[in-house]
Amino acid sequence: MQVTVETGEGLERKIKVQVPAQRVDDEVQKRLKDMAGRVRLDGFRPGKVPMKVVQQRFGGQVREEVMNEVVQQTYGEALQQEELRPAGAPSVNLTQGMTGGDVEFEASFEIMPEFEVADVSTIAVERPTAEVTDADIDKVLEDLRKQRATYNEADKAAEEGDQVVIDFRGTVDGEEFEGNQGQDTPVTIGQNQMPPEFEEGLKGLRAGETKNVEYAFPENFPTESIAGRTAVFETTVKSVNVPEYPELDDALAEAVGIQEGGMEELRNLIRQNLEREIERAQKAKLKEQVTEALAKTNDIELPKALVDGEVEALQQQMKQRLQQQMGDQADSMDLPAELFEDQARRRVTLGLVMNKLIADNGIQVDQERVRAQLQEMAAGHHNPQELIQQYVQNREAMQSLEVNVLEDQVIDWIVEQAKVTDTPTDLETLLNPQQAQAEEGGDEAAPEAGGDEPTDDAKKEG
Repeated sequence: MQVTVETGEGLERKIKVQVPAQRVDDEVQKRLKDMAGRVRLDGFRPGKVPMKVVQQRFGGQVREEVMNEVVQQTYGEALQQEELRPAGAPSVNLTQGMTGGDVEFEASFEIMPEFEVADVSTIAVERPTAEVTDADIDKVLEDLRKQRATYNEADKAAEEGDQVVIDFRGTVDGEEFEGNQGQDTPVTIGQNQMPPEFEEGLKGLRAGETKNVEYAFPENFPTESIAGRTAVFETTVKSVNVPEYPELDDALAEAVGIQEGGMEELRNLIRQNLEREIERAQKAKLKEQVTEALAKTNDIELPKALVDGEVEALQQQMKQRLQQQMGDQADSMDLPAELFEDQARRRVTLGLVMNKLIADNGIQVDQERVRAQLQEMAAGHHNPQELIQQYVQNREAMQSLEVNVLEDQVIDWIVEQAKVTDTPTDLETLLNPQQAQAEEGGDEAAPEAGGDEPTDDAKKEG
């Protein structure tokens, strides 16, 4: 087998492979002889079909099959011989050997880039820290009380915390729209079950009263026909119900599943849960900063095949999200590739950098962490053992979990090398950063507006 390599622009490569005719001819003859002993043709006894007849009837088909296999085999052999790492599937052009003689073909592809990862010890990150106080635990307990409130009808004007049962009918410029009506809809004022403007408009109303409540749909609202437009909701109050909250006592603890220890045990469990949430939020914040730094400090020539593949994956994710929100309307929406180009390039860069760090530093997946993460996932499932069994029996699912754990290990390794500054943060800001930003006058939260889904930046090569 002879192989020549041509270097194109950037990462483009073309190999020309020549395979001796004997390699193909010998395999073709071997298969035809095997067929001659098995094939059945009219006019011949089983196993007695002359080789010449078998050659005439099946020679072309068998040669095509062998040619395809030989091209695949020798392409892999050529890559190994020349130490080339393709970034995607090749474009193959068979130039000789279709009817006989030596086989020659060309394969064009991009190779994986060669690069060194920028020094991770120069990365500077802030690690938010927070302490769980008695006041934080009291707030959670108060939320538990509110979740278990019972409501009693009262002859009064609605205010914050009351449950208002309403009928509503919305129009935009006098025209109705999908999902514009509701009957006997309970709304607890202050719990953001409806947009804040809508809930604010219910305050002061009594049973039997009707009011037109205006609401401006955000520009990015999924339903295109009403996005950015103002609707008027004719709203009638059916009843105003005031909450009655349970006492903060052992009975409440028992109601939420505490069998022994009462309120003291409940407070301990809340503290432990909040501390776990702090740890998760810290890791998420560190990961966000580390991946941002890796993307900025590693300028890598990226294979177009990898970027295009990532763009396609992002398009599919967005289409699925829109279909969940909009149904069949999403099918007609145009999602041009350029919308996803920057994000795709970032993800490919991070995947390459992660894999390089894994290879250079001998980082291997920690199976103990895999088991611990699987146990944690199962703990929130209605049937923990069933979920664990599903992962154990599904190698693809288990590999995905292992990739997630390996990525976390890489982030932890980088943090150990990086310059880390602990930054005291209040608990609410750490655990609910988006809500804290909105309260400080940051970006306005828009109904139905979703951000990027979490993705695995570390990709397995090959």
